[in-house]
Amino acid sequence: MRHRHIAIFLPVLATAACLVGPTYHRPSAPMPAAYKELAEKQAALGLTWKAAQPNDAAGRGKWWTLLGDPGLDDLEEMVAVSNQTIAMAEAQYRGARALVGGVRSSLFPSIGIGVSAGRSSGVTTRSPGAGQAAPAVDSFEVPVTMSWTLDIFGRIRRSVQAGLANAQASAADLEGVRLAMQAEAAMDYLALRGLDAEIDLLNRTAAGYQTALGLTENRFKQGVVSGVDVAQAKTQLDATRAQATDLSLSRAKIEHALAVLVGKPPAEFTLPPAPLRIVAPDIPAGLPSELLERRPDIAAAERRMAAANAQIGVAVAGYFPSLGLSGTAGYLDSKLAGLFSLPNRLWSLGASLFETLFNGGQRRALKEQAVAAYDAAVADYRETVLTAFAQVEDNLAALRILAEEARYQNDAVTEAELALKLANNRYGNGVTSYLEVVTAQSTALTNERLAVELLTRRLTAGVALIEALGGGWHASDPAPRDAGPQSNNR
Repeated sequence: MRHRHIAIFLPVLATAACLVGPTYHRPSAPMPAAYKELAEKQAALGLTWKAAQPNDAAGRGKWWTLLGDPGLDDLEEMVAVSNQTIAMAEAQYRGARALVGGVRSSLFPSIGIGVSAGRSSGVTTRSPGAGQAAPAVDSFEVPVTMSWTLDIFGRIRRSVQAGLANAQASAADLEGVRLAMQAEAAMDYLALRGLDAEIDLLNRTAAGYQTALGLTENRFKQGVVSGVDVAQAKTQLDATRAQATDLSLSRAKIEHALAVLVGKPPAEFTLPPAPLRIVAPDIPAGLPSELLERRPDIAAAERRMAAANAQIGVAVAGYFPSLGLSGTAGYLDSKLAGLFSLPNRLWSLGASLFETLFNGGQRRALKEQAVAAYDAAVADYRETVLTAFAQVEDNLAALRILAEEARYQNDAVTEAELALKLANNRYGNGVTSYLEVVTAQSTALTNERLAVELLTRRLTAGVALIEALGGGWHASDPAPRDAGPQSNNR
């Protein structure tokens, strides 16, 4: 009869259970009317602006293929498989998911079974006579115990909500690390190929200087020029070779950094020199703001807000009493034989209600702490959104300004090459000294190197823009591998 009463009572408790604390609603974040760097183009095309919502699971795809370099494609595949920073973030994500399972287990009763055997003296149902010792008593027990703290006011469920949100934030962190490692590998690769181009330029220039030195030495032997011209030609040649050698050190360091990114010892990783044939991709004028929804750091910050909100509910639940159920069933007898017979059966069932009447303001302090943590999470979310827009604007501005600078620099290269050609003609005709040729050579080489450096900077800024947008600027890109839980509030 009692069991039936309990069976009826438990569903009533479950139905009456409530969830205290605030319901989560995503706070607003500052949103500009449009990208400042693209406002004129967007207005001319009649494009509209959509406020971004965190959407970390949206597709990113293999954005590096926009650069069209097979070597970079192979490198990125190795990063995805062997990068240890990504592996560490993936392990942290698995740990966060496991933690949710541990918290959720508190919603269910805990059941255990034990076996005990003992022998004692001094405990008997009959009083021994004078001078007689109490008889020894054996006891054998096989109990099954149950304990269950009912989540009437939602303390455990709020903890599960917080754990789920933190796990989703960890998934976003994993995607953020993956995107950061991919972008770092692309930037390092571009820097290395830029150095390859500069070294090749210096080597080709040095070969030309070697030819010029030979001609100058012949003219010196013929008495046409002085030894000063020969010394100047040698100085120019040696200085150019020194510059190429110095760049080789920088290249070696970048190659070693790439080896670490792909999870290999530097001694086992080599990228042979190759020409810089990558062209900076065009940026669509109608770059949509919703691409920022894919930024993992925004998704992580939003999920941590949700977790902090749930923790307020946990703190509020501390004001209410806790109800626990406990029970024991099993067998007890003084003899092992026949222990599991019906007369040896035992059971007990109980309930306990506990409420803290005074704790010196501890509950109020915990609630205030939880509210403060939520306010800090809101500020961090809004700061992350602002930082994201600033990074996009930075790189849009960099690409626009560097493209303009590159046009001027290409003109400077053309003019410097013309000046060098005229200086060589004047020197060959005996109109001027070799110093004018040296000056023209130095100017031409400096401008050609600046042109290569500008191209590298433009490519790097393009990669930085892709990273700032959360990976690419095509919303239809295929979804990434193991994206983890979506960051949207459900």
